This record gives sequence, structure tokens and C-alpha cells, in this order.
Amino acid sequence: MRVTKAQAQANRAHIVETASVLFRERGYDGVSVADLMAAAGFTHGGFYKHFASKADLMAEAAACGFSQSLENRAQVDISEFITRYLSREHRDGRGMGCTMAALCGDAARQPEEIKATFASGIENMLAALEPGEGAQDETGQQLRAAIISRVAHAVGALVLSRACPDDSPLADEILAVCRTRILASLPPLSVD
Repeated sequence: MRVTKAQAQANRAHIVETASVLFRERGYDGVSVADLMAAAGFTHGGFYKHFASKADLMAEAAACGFSQSLENRAQVDISEFITRYLSREHRDGRGMGCTMAALCGDAARQPEEIKATFASGIENMLAALEPGEGAQDETGQQLRAAIISRVAHAVGALVLSRACPDDSPLADEILAVCRTRILASLPPLSVD
């Protein structure tokens, strides 16, 4: 039976979404094309009808993960975002969690296409974390530096916590300490 163009596009999107979750759970090297296609409900042979290479899929899956993170960020204020980001639930939910925390280490060893996807995703996240007009009296450079510092602090905290055994008190301590420090660094909300 011949697949329609619309169905082929839906199949491709499903493969990308499945890959995004699996890559965040297991890393790029922890997922074979055969495993990925089986998880998506397709045969291994169909992969190359959709993608030229695994690297092409890796880049699309990373972009998908970044897009999901931006959607989640848009739904809450910065304090709530940091509180959720540095939670045990987020730490333990790798597959649905932050692409940066799950895959930055892997991305650093990948082709330029994947690094470019990460650079774009990181840049978009930084932009999404900028406060509204007049929310701070910092200059543009100071504000950007503060946002970069908070993102790096949060991502690093999540990575360190995940590196500890699941039942380790240190895993929770890292999250708690960094969450408290980042929240304390946020400017107070202005009341108009």
C-alpha cells in the first residue's frame, strides 16, 4: 500500500519525536537506528526514506527537544521555571527533560550540524529567558551575562545531580542548593 505525502510527513514527525525522547534518555551512542525505528513502530529499512543519516535525525531531534523546552518555558514565570527545572521530577525524567542537560556532552563530540543546532537552541532559550521591557535596569550585556550564568548554573546542576546514584542524598542536595542560589539571584518582580 502506498503511503500518502501527508502520512509520510506524519511518520517522519513521529520518528523525530521518538528519537528526541530516546536520545535524551540514552544519549546519541546509546540508540541504534534499528532500536529507534522499532520504538517508533517502523522497520529499520524505512529509516533512509526519511533521513540521509543518523546525524541528520540527531539534529532534527535536538531541535524538537529545544522547541518543547521553549514551549514549557513560555507557560510559567522564571521563578517557576527554575523551580521545576531543578526538581527531582525533572532530574529523573530524562526522556521528557532538557535537551541541553541530557545531550550537551554528546553534542560536543558530534558534527558541526549538530553543534549548530545546539547553538541555535541555546540562543533561543537565552532569548526566552530575557525579562520583559523595563524589568531590569541592567545593560544588555549585563543582562545577557546574568542569563547565561543562570542557564549554565541550572544545566550544570542537573547534570551533576544526574551523575549521582538515584538514591544519593548528594543528588538532591545539588538541586536544592543550586535552585536556592539561582532563585536568590533573580531580580525582584516589579509591581506596576
